[in-house]
Amino acid sequence: MKTFACLILASAAVLAADYPSTEISNGQIRMKLYLPEGDNPSYQGTRFDWAGIAYSIQYEGHEFAGRWYPKHDPKIHDALTGPVEEFLEDDSAHGYDEAKRGGTFVRIGVGSVRRPAGEKTYQRFQTYEIVDGGRRTFHKSKDAVVFVHELAHENGYGYRYTKTIRLAEGQPEFTIEHVLKNTGRRAIVTDQYNHNFFVMDDTTTGPGVSIVFPFEPKARQDLHGRAEIKGRSLEYLKDLQPGGEDVATEIDGFSPGDYDFRIENRKAGAGVRIRGDRPLSKIYFWSIRSVACPEPYIHLRVEPDKEIRWTLTYDLYTLAR
Repeated sequence: MKTFACLILASAAVLAADYPSTEISNGQIRMKLYLPEGDNPSYQGTRFDWAGIAYSIQYEGHEFAGRWYPKHDPKIHDALTGPVEEFLEDDSAHGYDEAKRGGTFVRIGVGSVRRPAGEKTYQRFQTYEIVDGGRRTFHKSKDAVVFVHELAHENGYGYRYTKTIRLAEGQPEFTIEHVLKNTGRRAIVTDQYNHNFFVMDDTTTGPGVSIVFPFEPKARQDLHGRAEIKGRSLEYLKDLQPGGEDVATEIDGFSPGDYDFRIENRKAGAGVRIRGDRPLSKIYFWSIRSVACPEPYIHLRVEPDKEIRWTLTYDLYTLAR
């Protein structure tokens, strides 16, 4: 196990050397993050917010983040790691419908991007041309990083978005604190979620991996005999195989106050609890052989000259194998 862990860390170090990065620690958690700056940031896609991409989260000898996809290319829409976030407007993007014949629209946390002439519907998993990346600033202390992204668009959308990742003093806990200030003339109405790409010690998804809910979940889609729901948990019945075998479903049965999930991996002997302070609006669950991700959504509305705040809290812990 030690040799394998060293190989994982060495691989992460090689990958990190190619991109701007930083590191924070509170004596319990050691977190390494990519920075959305310079000529060659690690992520240049247009799906996810660029700030706060953690490529390593270490606690008690365990690795909680890592590459879950086969090839790294900054332009691939999901070539990123750790707890990463996306903003949507009715499964589309802000200003997309009016950005016809090569006009631009807004991706919060990314910038202003171009809609290709003739494109009929928003392509969420496509990487668009970035026309204006906005203004980014960054600062850090030993146990926190603060990312600020500002954008003003000609269509009336504008914002100042601040994301702070903070390690709790003396605790195996970190928070992601958000402030979205509307600096434009149009209301910002958005669905926002965290994809939670946690990879624990590079183990595979299968028996021994559980997703624990604070309610009795109901799967909206067929689990194809690969997993089943037992009480308040989703449990795997078999190891997911390479080549895209998945367990993916929208989850029903929750109340708005049920933003409290656990990913437990008894193969690795590690778990993470995820809590949010805003009402849940939707839950999607997606997993493949390399990663299992609860995706909790919240719905936000920010009027011009107003701001909204929300915080996610992550507790790391160990489990008996």
